[in-house]
Amino acid sequence: MPEIDALFESINVRDLLAGHDLNDPTTPLSAPDLRLLINRLESHSLRIKSKVQSYLVAHHSDFSELFSLCQDAVSRTRLISDDVSDVLQLVSDRPIDVEIRSVMDEITEKTKEVKLKRESLDLVSAIVGICEALQETKEALKNGRFRFAAEGISELKIVLRIGEEEDGEPVAYALLRKEWSNCFDEIQEVLAKFMENAVRFELESSRLQIKYQLSVGETAGIALSTVLEAMEVIGMLDYGLAKAADSIFKHVITPAVTHASTFTAVEDLSKTSGEITEATLRLKKSSDHKVNIFLIEDVDGDAIYSGILKVVKFVCSSLCFGNSTWIHSFGRLTWPRISELIISKFLSKVVPEDASKLADFQKIIERTSQFEAALQELNFVTPSDADSRLSKYAEDVEVHFASRKKIEILAKARNLLLQCNFTIPQEIAMRSANLKSDGVESLDVNSSKHIVCLLFSSERCVVSEAASQLMNLVHKTLEDVCVSSARVASEFYNAARDSILLYEAVVPVKLEKQLDGINQAAVLLHNDCLYLFEEILGLAFEYRASFPSSIKEYAVFADVAPRFKLMAEEVLQKQVHLVISNLREAIDSADGFQNTHQMKQFESAQFCIEQVVFSLEKVHMIWKPVLRPKTYKQSMCVVLESVFRRIARDILLLDDMAADETFQLQRLIYLMLENLSSLLDSLRSADDTCRPLDDLIPSLRKTRKLAELLDMPLKSITSAWESGELSSCNFTRTEVQDFIKAIFTDSPLRKECLWRIDDVSQ
Repeated sequence: MPEIDALFESINVRDLLAGHDLNDPTTPLSAPDLRLLINRLESHSLRIKSKVQSYLVAHHSDFSELFSLCQDAVSRTRLISDDVSDVLQLVSDRPIDVEIRSVMDEITEKTKEVKLKRESLDLVSAIVGICEALQETKEALKNGRFRFAAEGISELKIVLRIGEEEDGEPVAYALLRKEWSNCFDEIQEVLAKFMENAVRFELESSRLQIKYQLSVGETAGIALSTVLEAMEVIGMLDYGLAKAADSIFKHVITPAVTHASTFTAVEDLSKTSGEITEATLRLKKSSDHKVNIFLIEDVDGDAIYSGILKVVKFVCSSLCFGNSTWIHSFGRLTWPRISELIISKFLSKVVPEDASKLADFQKIIERTSQFEAALQELNFVTPSDADSRLSKYAEDVEVHFASRKKIEILAKARNLLLQCNFTIPQEIAMRSANLKSDGVESLDVNSSKHIVCLLFSSERCVVSEAASQLMNLVHKTLEDVCVSSARVASEFYNAARDSILLYEAVVPVKLEKQLDGINQAAVLLHNDCLYLFEEILGLAFEYRASFPSSIKEYAVFADVAPRFKLMAEEVLQKQVHLVISNLREAIDSADGFQNTHQMKQFESAQFCIEQVVFSLEKVHMIWKPVLRPKTYKQSMCVVLESVFRRIARDILLLDDMAADETFQLQRLIYLMLENLSSLLDSLRSADDTCRPLDDLIPSLRKTRKLAELLDMPLKSITSAWESGELSSCNFTRTEVQDFIKAIFTDSPLRKECLWRIDDVSQ
């Protein structure tokens, strides 16, 4: 009713009291204002009522219809209220919601059962289908339908997810997989038997036979191509061809390599009713060719390669029917063995013996590359590096040549060391022993393999034949390094180093027992090590300038030389120690030279002296012919010093000596010096040094003086000490005093002499 709304909106108190300020809250309305307001409001009320009445009258029909609708709505509400009351009454009497939920749960359970039964039914149907498929496969296998059986077993492999097993799968799947595995094994076995029947080699007639119509047991008339197709389908091509490949390699291809000069293969086909039923390759030996396949001058590989190609072509056409997959499978089974056979029986044999003949090997390299290219055209091999091993081997002939020479060098060096007995001929030993330092009698370095000239000291030295020949081998090898290419030079250089190191590794082990004793082999080893030490030091100076530039960077020998120097010193020191140890044991048997005035003790001491002299003479005979004069003299002086020092010490330690005893001791000392006179003379003339022997063997002078003191008066002994004569002979004050106390009885004179000795010392 927009008219009524507009009427109400027109009522404004401000308009009714236009003359009064209503914004001021402190100003109250007066009675006249209120009366005026009331009157105006009544007037407006009457106008509103009039308007409402007129509006109702104008819209009477609309209001009547509205009231009727409201009455109908009220009636329907009462009906609904009654229905709701009835429903509530029913609910309050019986729990219908519980029944509804029970029904819904039952419906859900039944639905699950139906779904499970449907899935079980599908599983059973699938299992039945698989079982039927397996049975059909077995029947097809029995009936000779190999292609059908192979396709069936391959499809079932995917269905059963062979190799993709998961936990929680039905037990039936495991049983079906086992059944599939048994069926697959059966198919494999049957196809393998047919392949074994298809390819055979008759040893008596030297004939390779391939049958095209096969039969095994009750199954007959099966084509070879069908068997190969079935094997390819189930993925057992390599397994099925393995036995045939092995037989062909062993009986056909191997003779084509090892007897290439007499190898001849003749193909033959057998037909029945116009169809080829059999292919044969007959092997014949030809006597027209007498060619040694191991001589590079006569053979470039044509006979070998052509023979193998003929066999491979026969296999590709007659066995594999030109199928590239089958050919490649056969090649994968045989090519590694074929290539190894060609390398071991041909290529490795024709590697040049001399670096100058490497250029002649180029023809073999070209022929080998052509051979592999022909095999690649037949799909027998692939162009990969692994399948091109023959070409790679032939192209690396320099490396093979160098490796082969290195092996030969090391083998020769090893044989030299193992076969050498580390002795020198008697003639050389005698001439070396008589060699004078002034060169009156000289040894020709070139006259014997045992005589060498040391590089830095220019001395002649006796060495073993192994050492001299080993260094000759090393020198020859390093000469080859100077004229070889970088790769070959590197191998030769390593061969030279390894040959030297072989001596260090082999000889000490070989002479292990000799090194524990006093013998010529030990001192010969010392000389060898000294000789090798100087030779090794000189190698770099002699050859390094002529080495290829790539070798110069790392070609050194200085790291090897000190080992031999150290070994030489260790061997000599051990020999000296063994000699001294043996002499000490002999001197120990004299029991300190006590009571020599008694016959039995004197004889024991005399025997001891004789044993010492004999041992020294023996050492002299072993060492002098071998050791350098200077080394011999130094070593012998060390040994003699230990002997004289020990004997002098034992005598001076005696605390009581009778007159007869001093006489016998003096006699023993003179006997020893007399017996050793020739040995001492040889030491004086051993080298060109003019140093007195007494300086090299200090205890020798002391021993001689001790012999004099044994029969010298007390005053003379005291005077000798006071004059410094005894101290110059390495006597100490204590030794002199103890010696006097041991010989002379206590007396005023002895006390005086002892006091004088003390006084001089102070």
